[in-house]
Amino acid sequence: MTKLLTELRHIARTAGECAALSGEQDRYTYRGLLAAVDGLAEELIQLGSRRVALLADNSPAWVIADLACLRAGVALIPIPGFFSAAQLANTLRSSGAEILISDRTADDTQLQGVLASKREVSGFNGLPQLRVWPLEETQQTANLPVGTVKITYTSGSTGAPKGVCLSAENLLATATALNSALLATPLRRHLVVLPLATLLENVAGVYAALLRGAEVVMPSLQTLGWAGSSGLDVQALSACLSDVQPDSAVLLPQLLKGLIALAEQGQWQPPTSLQFLAVGGARVAPEQITQARQLGLPVYEGYGLSECGSVVSLNTPSAERAGCAGKILDHCQLDIVDGQVMVKGNVYLAYLGSAEPQSENTVATGDLGELDEDGFLWLKGRSKNVLVSSYGRNISPEWPESELLAYAGVAQCLVIGDAEAYCSALIFVTPSYRYDDIGRYIRECNQRLPDYAQIRRWAALPRRLSVADGLLTANGRLRRQAIIAAYPELVAHCYPSVAYPFGGVQRAYASSQHQSELELASANLERIDPASSGRGA
Repeated sequence: MTKLLTELRHIARTAGECAALSGEQDRYTYRGLLAAVDGLAEELIQLGSRRVALLADNSPAWVIADLACLRAGVALIPIPGFFSAAQLANTLRSSGAEILISDRTADDTQLQGVLASKREVSGFNGLPQLRVWPLEETQQTANLPVGTVKITYTSGSTGAPKGVCLSAENLLATATALNSALLATPLRRHLVVLPLATLLENVAGVYAALLRGAEVVMPSLQTLGWAGSSGLDVQALSACLSDVQPDSAVLLPQLLKGLIALAEQGQWQPPTSLQFLAVGGARVAPEQITQARQLGLPVYEGYGLSECGSVVSLNTPSAERAGCAGKILDHCQLDIVDGQVMVKGNVYLAYLGSAEPQSENTVATGDLGELDEDGFLWLKGRSKNVLVSSYGRNISPEWPESELLAYAGVAQCLVIGDAEAYCSALIFVTPSYRYDDIGRYIRECNQRLPDYAQIRRWAALPRRLSVADGLLTANGRLRRQAIIAAYPELVAHCYPSVAYPFGGVQRAYASSQHQSELELASANLERIDPASSGRGA
């Protein structure tokens, strides 16, 4: 039995009848939670599967399945609901998952092509909402490092994200360190806002809350207002916050931005119960945090990555510095080597399928930063091209760029979107092609991409990029920051200051001095139908 479950049993001895998990349809005390976990663990042992994938809505059943896998010694692969069908198939194949636990049905479009049978093996006693599905057998199954209890997949910077193998010790250390940093802050009710397959919510939200004996409230993703990974009805989220009256929640920067807008416009009053709102996944401007606090949102920024079991540093009510990523938590150590942030002490076991284990116990994060004398981390940007959206999704721009460049009408393109809610593209259109042609093709590309990597707006470059103007390297590679600096009006068009319409709009645009040259009508708008854009629950 893992130490995490041992700690929960200690809590149950003194607070067994206190609320542990509360969903829309069911509620579990700490004693009831452990009984359900033990029962499901026995059923998992009887099934004999060693690797189990979990694809389900936020609910107490998700957490019970997660903890039951820990109890049974089964490696769990949480599947993000926003994965495309191709990403889902790749994840199940690469992880070697033998069965899929899900609340979905066999005719679900995301499951097409991955199930070995359209008839589930069985349901679970006490958890009838979850079904067990056999999966197509894989020819080669990657070896798991000893001690792997969870294989977490982020959105991935490409279409085939890596699986990060984590131990029970990794997860417990992170949750315990968070609680230690927040010891002086009374947090008795946590609202689950992010999908539970997100490691940040799974560990920093649920595990940490349960280990301090708090109640974890988890509305469905639909009730929260989620529509895929890159869209959320903020009014629905604000209604949940008002209804639940939580002490704590974990937010992404884009969610915080929407809540600030509602409060600033007088459309919502944050509940006075809020004590701690952690925000992570991408950088938040200090001015935004100040504004949030003035409106009644107690926001504290943190930093972490999956390879380190989630959170590495965090600002708290008792220790914070405006503009930084927080103080290093006591379960890990951090060094700066040649400007790059290096984390050690609590790191992943290995990447799934890697020939070499993570024996050096150090993770090179790819982030640039500084560490001050008091242990606060100041991030300075990323060392590579990977974009991090304001929803915390990693996107390699070369991925959607390659999709766009497959079309003859796209001569050159640059995908942008770092710290923004969606991706946009700057495109030099091949002469003789119309803007309507480009718009139609972008919509076709979007159907092949998960929603967080889709192109929501685009702008026409007035001239071809070249080595002569300093926008290409000698071998023809994009000088990304130079291009962005050269065309601020195009970037401004892609990310206007007004709220972006939910559902997505695609637009061709050129700066005024080139509009006649490019024969562009300013009213040329194309709306993307969300139903055809590949959005998932």
